Amino acid sequence: MERFDAIVIGAGAAGMFCAALAGQAGCRVLLLDNGKKPGRKILMSGGGRCNFTNLYVEPAAYLSQNPHFCKSALARYTQWDFIDLVGKHGIAWHEKTLGQLFCDDSAQQIVDMLVAECEKGNVTQRLRSEVLSVTRDDQGYTLQLNGDSVQAAKLVIASGGLSMPGLGASPFGYKIAEQFGLKVLPTRAGLVPFTLHKPLLEQMQTLSGVSVPSVITAEDGTVFRENLLFTHRGLSGPAVLQISSYWQPGEFVSINLLPECDLANFLNEQREAHPNQSLKNTLAMQLPKRLVECLQQLGQIPDVSLRQLNSREQESLVELLTHWRVQPNGTEGYRTAEVTLGGVDTHELFSRTMEARNVPGLYFIGEVMDVTGWLGGYNFQWAWSSAWACAQALAE
Repeated sequence: MERFDAIVIGAGAAGMFCAALAGQAGCRVLLLDNGKKPGRKILMSGGGRCNFTNLYVEPAAYLSQNPHFCKSALARYTQWDFIDLVGKHGIAWHEKTLGQLFCDDSAQQIVDMLVAECEKGNVTQRLRSEVLSVTRDDQGYTLQLNGDSVQAAKLVIASGGLSMPGLGASPFGYKIAEQFGLKVLPTRAGLVPFTLHKPLLEQMQTLSGVSVPSVITAEDGTVFRENLLFTHRGLSGPAVLQISSYWQPGEFVSINLLPECDLANFLNEQREAHPNQSLKNTLAMQLPKRLVECLQQLGQIPDVSLRQLNSREQESLVELLTHWRVQPNGTEGYRTAEVTLGGVDTHELFSRTMEARNVPGLYFIGEVMDVTGWLGGYNFQWAWSSAWACAQALAE
């Protein structure tokens, strides 16, 4: 039976990076994945350009039932460390909005970089490998694969969450955690579009493809200021994906469709200048015409001129457009979710090493655990930081 110092399960962002670093530190590492090629989710990310980190990474941008857990790893391997590595590989990048960094060319460059780093660490890579069972004894861990058995003193689970099942996502990591007595917190889809209840959805379907700047607020007070996109299933866009991680079924979200405009002042000024102008045409100066027409058909915007708009109507209009309350029907689920909320309870792990407190030699990194970042490169940075912390421990 072939024996290694460490086996890493999952050739995604965290798994490849951890295997590469441990290999370069002198460990004999085996990297396993059930897919045909490594880094499948990386290739899909950022519209194919991989939003590989964010300039403004900080612990406050992560959700976890143990909010202090992520601090150590993020402080010890930062976004600047990863940007430095990207630079060493000659990968050109650019900043989009809000500190989000993307490859100029393609996400394939990040995968190629990780493959090169694995080669530099002499990592043995086996794709299309299904792990049928894992057992532990005094020697470490024995894995029964489809074909043969392998052994290692240390085992790293980097198998990700349940998001994007089309890319091979599975509950494998949670099952291993439970097998060895670790608590797994309930999981749900995060960074995911909302679906709407049928009556509202039918009324708003004409808006599919319309995007507006917005400020969106969850019932717990969390606020994001980004674009909102109407879709044929409901609501999406960065603002909605962000707030979805803070939303619970049955709750409302409040949406300001005019964050850049003091609507009451604007209407008063326009009334002075153009009293006979229709309210619809006035609002179309600030909002997409299709949205104004839709709201008018719903009876939410009166079909009047500015002169005819009374103060009570104006107040309720301002309230509607700046505090539009929507109760989502649900989310689109794991099929389109970018991440999985919940997972392996981080109270079970050492934050410095990612090792299970009560199971020596067993480590969890990346999305499989209960640490979820905002949209915009934060989850990739957690993959790099947690992988780095684990690799240091493997090398010791």
